[in-house]
Amino acid sequence: MTQLTPLRRVALDLAAAGLPVLPLRPGKAPFGNCHLCANNACGGRSNMKTAGPCQCPGVCHAWAAATTDPDVLSSPAWVAAWRRAVCVAYHPGAAGLTVVDLDDAAAVAWARETLPATRTVETTRGEHWIYWGAMSSHNAVRPGVDIKSTMSYARYLGPGTGTMTALPDVVRALAVKEPPAVRPAPRSVPVPAQSGGGQCPHRTPVFLERGIAMAEQRITQARSAIHATVYRTFLAVLSTHGRCGCLTDTHIARLFTAAQSKGETPRHCTDAWNNARTTLGL
Repeated sequence: MTQLTPLRRVALDLAAAGLPVLPLRPGKAPFGNCHLCANNACGGRSNMKTAGPCQCPGVCHAWAAATTDPDVLSSPAWVAAWRRAVCVAYHPGAAGLTVVDLDDAAAVAWARETLPATRTVETTRGEHWIYWGAMSSHNAVRPGVDIKSTMSYARYLGPGTGTMTALPDVVRALAVKEPPAVRPAPRSVPVPAQSGGGQCPHRTPVFLERGIAMAEQRITQARSAIHATVYRTFLAVLSTHGRCGCLTDTHIARLFTAAQSKGETPRHCTDAWNNARTTLGL
């Protein structure tokens, strides 16, 4: 009987709990494809959109190799891989999860001010925030922040702490690209008021103030992709507070002023705001 290595033992436990796993080699990267699958020779199995190993005996196709099958995890090719592996990874999307990968202290601070609390796992430099619900994976949605879900993998670094909560709109919004702006004929456009003035039912006034201040800072500190940054910032604010009735004309004007300080026109600010509201169905 093949002796269990510590990593394979962890992998089998996770697989038994329904988490599709795979080994990572030195460098914390997936094992390379076997010679039968190299250079897409097998016909593109690396484009699979669900978990499950290739039919070859090797540990192939990165995230798509992730499996819960104990026979596969204990097969000769996989046992050899586990002996060389440095850590266990998993495919979040196949388990119905999304990992917000926060790569540094600044990203963690942003998450604590912006995202709903959920299960967190400490990493070498930051944290993983894990939510119920899958979405598409995206890198660099903002400085120090990646989204790992479908067609991606994340390192398993322990069970974490806290109660896992549902994937919020504010995370989904990070992956939304700005649609083409609607360009009406030039005219005087007032700041589009939200039905505001109310008290946010699920956050404190301090949370709202910090959120607006951080949104202003995110816009004014942007070095590139100003249009996209403005739109994503508006989207994030509306995702959190757009349905609460707590946004006032003053809050919206502050965001518009920050955007205009980076060269945006009042018309583009209005377009971006309206596009964000349309995207969220507000």
